[in-house]
Amino acid sequence: MYKIPFEVIGLQADGFHIITKTTIYDKTFKIVIDTGASKTVLDKQTLLSSGLAEDNFQNTDILSTGLGTNTMESFMLSIPELKLHDWSVKNFTVAVLDLSSINYAYTQIGIAPVIGVLGGDILKAYGAIIDYKKNELRLNQRKLALNRRR
Repeated sequence: MYKIPFEVIGLQADGFHIITKTTIYDKTFKIVIDTGASKTVLDKQTLLSSGLAEDNFQNTDILSTGLGTNTMESFMLSIPELKLHDWSVKNFTVAVLDLSSINYAYTQIGIAPVIGVLGGDILKAYGAIIDYKKNELRLNQRKLALNRRR
């Protein structure tokens, strides 16, 4: 099991996010570990700003929900490798959305922008254990054999 360090970022009031570093396309970014997100999502503008061409995004007819709207256009992107510390997954498909409102809110309270959220598609499949006492996320290198419920 791989140990991935994270930091706990305090938000306004009593809220917090847990954030770790990820390497995508040989560039390092911050990413939120989000147990409430069903899928790993990356920010379209951050990807474009880091040199990825827009024609890499695959259009979908799916409108995303959960970010305060149900009308946000979404894309899919297959990335060659997503790394978290010493752990990695190859040829992984993520959702791509406009997360500028989240990053704007972060900058307003003095927190650096993030590339996106690490969601349940990775956390469940790789047997995530979040240890707040040690500030680490633990992931298996191989996918677990999970029973899927509908």
